[in-house]
Amino acid sequence: MSEAASGPAASRRRKSIDDIRRECETTAMHRTLGPFQLVMIGIGCIIGAGVFVMTGTAASHYAGPAVALSFVIAALSCLLVCLCYAELASVLPASGASYSYAYAVLGEGFAWGLGWMLMLEFGLAGSALAVGFSGYLISLLGDFSLAVPHNVSTPFLLAIAGPEGISFTKSGGINLVAAAALLAAMLVVIRGVAHSAAINVLLVVVKVGVLLGFVIVGAQHIDSANLTPFIPANEGGFRFGVEGVFRAASILFFSYLGFEAVAAAAAEARKPQRDVPIGIVGALVASTLLYVGVAITLTGVIPFRALDVPDPIAVAVSVLGMPLFAIVIKVGALAGLGSVLLVNTYAQSRICHAIARDGLLPSALARLHMRYRTPVAATISVATISAMAAAMLPISLLADLVSLGTLCVFMTVAIAVIALRNSHPQLPRPFRVPFGGIRLRGFWIGTVPVLALLSCLLMGAPVVTDIALKAAAGEWVPAAILGFYIVAGAALYLFYGRPKAAALHSAAPAGAGAASRVE
Repeated sequence: MSEAASGPAASRRRKSIDDIRRECETTAMHRTLGPFQLVMIGIGCIIGAGVFVMTGTAASHYAGPAVALSFVIAALSCLLVCLCYAELASVLPASGASYSYAYAVLGEGFAWGLGWMLMLEFGLAGSALAVGFSGYLISLLGDFSLAVPHNVSTPFLLAIAGPEGISFTKSGGINLVAAAALLAAMLVVIRGVAHSAAINVLLVVVKVGVLLGFVIVGAQHIDSANLTPFIPANEGGFRFGVEGVFRAASILFFSYLGFEAVAAAAAEARKPQRDVPIGIVGALVASTLLYVGVAITLTGVIPFRALDVPDPIAVAVSVLGMPLFAIVIKVGALAGLGSVLLVNTYAQSRICHAIARDGLLPSALARLHMRYRTPVAATISVATISAMAAAMLPISLLADLVSLGTLCVFMTVAIAVIALRNSHPQLPRPFRVPFGGIRLRGFWIGTVPVLALLSCLLMGAPVVTDIALKAAAGEWVPAAILGFYIVAGAALYLFYGRPKAAALHSAAPAGAGAASRVE
């Protein structure tokens, strides 16, 4: 570990490459995951709210039938970042994923900022997933004449689409169903990764089978009139047109969050340098193919303006006049969203554990349970906060905030690849980003990392612009939540994390990193 420092120097303090590798090699967590389980973890986290819930929102508000094109645009951007992740994971197989990469390459302050955005990214992604889960569950219960009261199944804030865009209003209810779904996922994750992975594989098989069934059956009922025009004319702002296609891509970006979860599982992979890159790339490719097929089928079966619902696939199947198949679809959606909830909660708790292990969050969050060898306190903390957000916020707002967090993280990963290539060019890299790069005055600049940065900026611009326009028009809720979160993170680092981390590093023996405690 580099020597302790205080003040501005502390934010530049780096964790050595050797420390990160030593932590990975000596982790108290069980190494049980192979390439198949990692691909399943990635698919489990990727195929969820993006296809079961956000496809409807993106199509009805922004892209129309061209939402399939939005998925492709988002996937191409993610593929560039995915390659950057694969290289870093092959060099630094750490449980904190991009947080650990930033700590080793860019320094503590950068790592904290990225870690804080990761917590936003995974926390609100879990909330969005839980809201989608509650929508399908309530719809399924309705098929059996079991009604759930609106005051326990509706978020406190509602997003209302109107001619002037989306506005927010109080509902008077609170989505306890979504909160309960998140807490149930928390209990499974606490039992340990072996249990979570086994359940995840089962849920992945179910949801992929159901989605393939929807595509096969639905393709026979596609009405070409619903797909014409493929890109609806722009209606102002980001509503439809080419602008809407990119706006939809920007909110669907978070749908590909799963490969961050694969990187976060490195400390529990049997051969992380080989298996993690396989898991990342394999999950991204498989998920994109399924996303595009479902999006075309969905918007071909039902007019896109009718898809502004929490359960769009179920609504599309109901139009086919197949009530039994509709029930199967809803069960598959619940399995799909449930698997993503598990993986998302798993990844967020491991990132929280890694940040606490470095002293930037309270040490209780770094402790492992004596029997389960899992970070129980970290899991309970992150799941509880996500459950509160799920109970209060609408899914469209959650998706925007998650996408911004995702973009910040992805940009940092691309920068870290360039920085590590220049600071440690001789490190063995089992996986390297393709297409090489150029050298300017001896400084290597990679083609793929630069394209990843540019694509992230392209994806982020519509979200930032839309949030700013909403704030200017008086809809200040998204901007206020984002601003408060950033200020709170800065204060927490300056007044707690930085001094605690400095004390921890001063007390640590030379060459030793912080370790997880088992109790």
